[in-house]
Amino acid sequence: MIMIARVLGLLTITIVVYGLLPAPSYSDEYSDKLAIAVESAFRPLLQAHDVPGIAVAVTVNGRRQYFSYGIASKESNAPVTEDTLFEIGSVSKTFTATLGAYAQALGWMSLEDHPSKYMPQLHGRAIDQANLLHLGTYTAGGLPLQFPAAVADHARMVTFLQQWKPSAPPGAQRRYSNPSIGVFGHIAALAMNGDFADLMQSQLRRKLGLNHTHIRVPKAEMGKYAWGYKSGKPIRAAPAVFDAEAYGVKSSAADMIRYVEINIDPRSLEPRLRRAVESTQVGYFKVGEMVQGLGWEQYAWPLALEQLLTGNSDRMVFEANAATALSPPLAPSVPTLYNKTGSTSGFGAYVAFVPAKRIGIVMLANTNFPISARITAAHAVLEVLAAGAP
Repeated sequence: MIMIARVLGLLTITIVVYGLLPAPSYSDEYSDKLAIAVESAFRPLLQAHDVPGIAVAVTVNGRRQYFSYGIASKESNAPVTEDTLFEIGSVSKTFTATLGAYAQALGWMSLEDHPSKYMPQLHGRAIDQANLLHLGTYTAGGLPLQFPAAVADHARMVTFLQQWKPSAPPGAQRRYSNPSIGVFGHIAALAMNGDFADLMQSQLRRKLGLNHTHIRVPKAEMGKYAWGYKSGKPIRAAPAVFDAEAYGVKSSAADMIRYVEINIDPRSLEPRLRRAVESTQVGYFKVGEMVQGLGWEQYAWPLALEQLLTGNSDRMVFEANAATALSPPLAPSVPTLYNKTGSTSGFGAYVAFVPAKRIGIVMLANTNFPISARITAAHAVLEVLAAGAP
């Protein structure tokens, strides 16, 4: 068994000088260079990939800058702003990981626990050989990317898990999986004696100060909720088993860059929540040049664009890849880039940050365009951000 270490440790530009981190001024020349880099990287994507709207936010030493392009809705022609709500897709998994880590920090569950401790229906089944860490890092033994279409409710989900047959022992391979992180989040909610979406609202959103981040978008916020587009037609994510846990968060560029800053420097959080955030940045499995943690995927910084593209390639999403357990787990100690992509049928997202440089970027769009294009644009901006950081 893996020994788990709890490590404590239309272009509109708006500049905002506030946040969790010290916010020293930087030169107008640097600000202009950054604006040109974002403009050059992201504006061409609208036409190249038929994207109605994109919101970009960056942070350097706690200073935030927003860049908004295009429209949130073809029907209303409402412009994208930093407050527009987008579906962030699988970036939601980082929130699910944080909730699970928080449940552990509170003493309500352990990553070494096995599923049947909370779901007794799974006792003696193959999936019970895995522990919660395996579920949270997609290394349980080959759970699929998606549930089969027939798994449309809780009872069928349980039956599927009871009958599932692994393709590898726990910890031997990483196979990216919504059911895997979905079970992890579901068990975290069971351990905390609550509903997952409600706990995300009360235990994370509120405590992280993310006032415009939702699983269930309230009526008062619906006017800010962008429409996604697929083949030119408006679309939003449909309900599914573990949709909330795997890809259900809707958020704005303003909230997501705050979330990035919290991950860069969580010292303002109460101690147990701080430990939870920090523990999502621990690396547990080496998969090629990428290290898999809870939610976040990490790389040594600086890194070439090719490495980042390989780590976020279709092969990493759709195929099983050999995984090597890190013992002890890899605590943050050298400059590291953390990142996560996210997609739903009508939306695409990308988030990356480097705590050692105190830089980060968020990109939210209302079309699911290629991940490689998102990463190429973001990497170019990150290099400019890094050049201006101390």
